[in-house]
Amino acid sequence: MGAKKLNSVLPASDLDAAVAFWSEVLGVAPTFVDGDRWAQFDLEGSRLALAGKDRVSEQAGVMVKVDDLVKARTVLVDRGQKVSEIEEGPHELRCATQDPDGSLLVLYQGK
Repeated sequence: MGAKKLNSVLPASDLDAAVAFWSEVLGVAPTFVDGDRWAQFDLEGSRLALAGKDRVSEQAGVMVKVDDLVKARTVLVDRGQKVSEIEEGPHELRCATQDPDGSLLVLYQGK
């Protein structure tokens, strides 16, 4: 499917509080905050994303950036995987599924 990047994503009911917490824990400021929708921290090649009001699930999971979201989704559907329809966010296109143990997997492609 051509994965380009792997990120952890955590739902945050209070994004300001979550940003303050993770800033202190990680010792760095967020690299991106989009109001009450989204924040992310980049630390030595790793990314932690906090999903505020812009989230596909209430479950923590993994986000995988791909070159071609339609193709990646088709690969999963063809192997019998239940995958959501592609949604458009302000900065990306995305769809969601679960791994065999029920963990959240979000595939996304930048606009």
